[in-house]
Amino acid sequence: MAVGEAVLGPALLTEPELEAWGRAIGATAQPPIVLALRGELGAGKSVLARAVARGAGVSGPLPSPTFNLVYRYEAPGGVTVYHLDLYRLEDPEDVWELGWDELGEGRDVVLIEWPERAESLLPARRWDIYLQIPKPGAAVRRVTAVARGGAPELPPLPTASGAGT
Repeated sequence: MAVGEAVLGPALLTEPELEAWGRAIGATAQPPIVLALRGELGAGKSVLARAVARGAGVSGPLPSPTFNLVYRYEAPGGVTVYHLDLYRLEDPEDVWELGWDELGEGRDVVLIEWPERAESLLPARRWDIYLQIPKPGAAVRRVTAVARGGAPELPPLPTASGAGT
């Protein structure tokens, strides 16, 4: 493990456990914070992103940003939550049109799905959160979180239930 890195997990979490961890992140993490959510389709990236936003105090609808690429939400305490989905990004340089250079400052909570689409442009100070489906049809996700560049602390992963492994 490199200097400035910490690792949480791996842990096997059900969807309710993943949501609870996401809400805990949103409620306790100290902004600015960037979470790069990594995993295949259906791995739980959007579930985790919505839970973090709810934990930060965002109310109202939280649609997937798949077609808009980015949604911005105001939360209590001057926190701004940005939810980006880079799946449809054709060129990594297109992130600059999304206000990329201003993300992750001040009281921002930045949630990035499909960060691989702009890997070379990701901020050095972030969490890479890996969500994996351990086997087809599994009711749990294998979750590992790796802090990069001295990212602020995250709450610990819940104790895994082991259901459906």
